[in-house]
Amino acid sequence: MSSSRTGELLFGTGGVPFSAESRSTEAGIERIAELGLGCMEVEFVHGVKMSPDVAVSVGELAARKKVVLTAHGPYYVNLNSIEPQKVHMSKERILQTARIAALFGARSITFHAAFYLKNTPAETFATIKKHLQEVMNILQKEGNQVTISPEVTGKPSQFGTLEELLRLSSEMEGVAPCIDFSHWHARTGKANSYRQFIAVLDQIEKKLGRQGLGNMHIHLSGIAYGKKGEIKHLMLPDSDFRYGELLEALKERKAKGVVICESAPYLEKDAVLLQETYRELV
Repeated sequence: MSSSRTGELLFGTGGVPFSAESRSTEAGIERIAELGLGCMEVEFVHGVKMSPDVAVSVGELAARKKVVLTAHGPYYVNLNSIEPQKVHMSKERILQTARIAALFGARSITFHAAFYLKNTPAETFATIKKHLQEVMNILQKEGNQVTISPEVTGKPSQFGTLEELLRLSSEMEGVAPCIDFSHWHARTGKANSYRQFIAVLDQIEKKLGRQGLGNMHIHLSGIAYGKKGEIKHLMLPDSDFRYGELLEALKERKAKGVVICESAPYLEKDAVLLQETYRELV
């Protein structure tokens, strides 16, 4: 599934909307469609607890409702752990997410790849690339077409700068970055103006070509942050994040793909706000 059916950006929520009838993925898809939104991220943050049968029926419902799905892998991933068992389990969690996501027709899956721990960024990059390549080799053998999208992270202790993920994506087939603009703002204390957003998008295009902007996986939320980066997610109007200027930059550079809103607590309220603001720019 791709967002090309609208030739624009699709907006939706990271997880089941607050106002859905129940916490099930199916109820979430129904609510997304009712709200007139275009996508939803299935959250496997505490483990991949969906059966293959349910995944297939979720995919059928999403196709009927014209809702594009992505997935977020478990939080317990650290491809840079010093413990081999933790690395093994991290790879398994990414594989589990990709396999179930493929069954419901997801276009990409995202996850937080690692912590630096006591390693340098260069050492961490090499380690992650090696382990992620092993994951990609397995998925390619299985014929799994889901894009693997490590996320731009919000704290300096985490692997996942914009530069790291663009380099990883340019060097590996089937890998593309999940650009969390709110995390990048929290991490750098900058990246919060039209000019800076344009610079980020141009950096993506320079490294990944036009397709880097043509099928984006974007995360967005209000965010509170301090000296050590991200503290917590907020509603967009309660934060300093200039989402209007970001939407203008995305429009200017003709970005396509999905914008997954992770604001708290009423994520669908901000997803609708983003979609309406974007459409008013036409």
